[in-house]
Amino acid sequence: MSITLPAAPSVLAIDTIGTPTLWAVTIAAVVGLLVLDFIATRKPHEVTMREATLWSIFYVALPLAFGGYVWSQHGSERGVEYYTGYLVEKALSVDNLFVFMLLLAAFAVPKALQQRVLLYGIVGALVLRGIFIALGAAALSAFDWVFLVFGLVLLLTGAKLLKDALSGNEHTTDVADMKIVKLTKRLMPVTDEYVGPKLTVKQAGKRALTPFALVVVAVFATDVVFAIDSVPAVYGITGDPYLVFATNAFALLGLCALYFVLEGALAKLVHLSYGLAAILGFIGVKLVLHWAHMEWSSVPEIPTLASLGVIVGILVFTTVTSLIASSKAEKAAGESATADAAATGPVDEFAGDLDDPDTLSRR
Repeated sequence: MSITLPAAPSVLAIDTIGTPTLWAVTIAAVVGLLVLDFIATRKPHEVTMREATLWSIFYVALPLAFGGYVWSQHGSERGVEYYTGYLVEKALSVDNLFVFMLLLAAFAVPKALQQRVLLYGIVGALVLRGIFIALGAAALSAFDWVFLVFGLVLLLTGAKLLKDALSGNEHTTDVADMKIVKLTKRLMPVTDEYVGPKLTVKQAGKRALTPFALVVVAVFATDVVFAIDSVPAVYGITGDPYLVFATNAFALLGLCALYFVLEGALAKLVHLSYGLAAILGFIGVKLVLHWAHMEWSSVPEIPTLASLGVIVGILVFTTVTSLIASSKAEKAAGESATADAAATGPVDEFAGDLDDPDTLSRR
C-alpha cells in the first residue's frame, strides 16, 4: 500500500539585486552614517534651522543618487520600484514625526536632547525593520497567502487611520496610559530631572532611570507599531528584500534632520492622515490583487509605475488641501482676534479714561 505524503508548500524564488557585496557595503554605510550622527551629537545642543536643512538636503540627495545607481545598473523596473518604495516610506516617516513630536512634548524633553532621542529611535527602528524584513522575506518565499495577510493588514491599518482622522484622534498620545511606560516604572525607579543624555544615574545608592531613558523606551515602543505598517507597505511595491531594506534605511536616516525642518510645519499637514490612509488602502488592494493573480492568472495586477502615479497624486492632493485648510483656519482665527479686539477696544479705552481724574472732571 502506497502512502501519499502531503505536498510541501511551494517555495518562491526571491528575485533580488542584493549581492553579498552590495549588502555589506549598504549596511556598512548605514552604520557609518549613524556613528557620524552620534559623534555630531556627543555634545547635546539645540539644532539650528541651518544645520537641520543642510543635513536634510544631504539625506534626500543620497537616496535619490542611489536610485540613479539602481536604475542604471538594474533597469528601469527596479528603479521605479526603488523610488516608489522610498516615497511611500518617506511619507510614512513624516507621520512618525507627529508621534515623536507628541512624545518629546509630553516628556518635556529639553531642546538640546531632542536630537539624541530621535537618533535612538532611528537605531531602534532600523533594527526592528531589519528583523521584520527578514521574516517577511522568509514568509513570502514559503507561502503565497502571506501577500493576502499583508494586504489585509494594510487595509485594516488604513481604515484605522481614516477612523482616527475623522474623529480627530489621529495624533494624540497620553504618556500616563502607555503600558510600556507603566511597566518600566514598575521595574525601576525614575528620577524627576534630566541628567543630560544619561539613561541611568545613582540615586540614594540605587540605580535609577532618567526621564531620558523613559522617553527612549516610549519611542522604541512606537517603532514596533511603525514597523508593522511600513514593512508590508513597501513589500506591496517590491518583493526584493534588499530594496525593502534600502528604502526603509534611507527614509529613516534623514528622519532626525527632517524633524527639525518640519517641526513648525507639521501642524499644517492637517489632511496627511487621510492621504496615508488612502495610500495604505491602495497598497493593500494591490497586495490582495497580487495574491489573487498568483492563484488565478486572469485577475489583473496594478503595475508599479501606476502605483507611483497614484501615490504621488495622493500626496500632492493632501498636501495642497492641507495648506489651503490651514491657511483658511489661520485667516479665520486672525479675523476672530481682530473682531474681539475691536469689540473690547472702546471698553478698554473708556476704562482708561475713567482712571484719568482730568478726564472725569471734564465729563
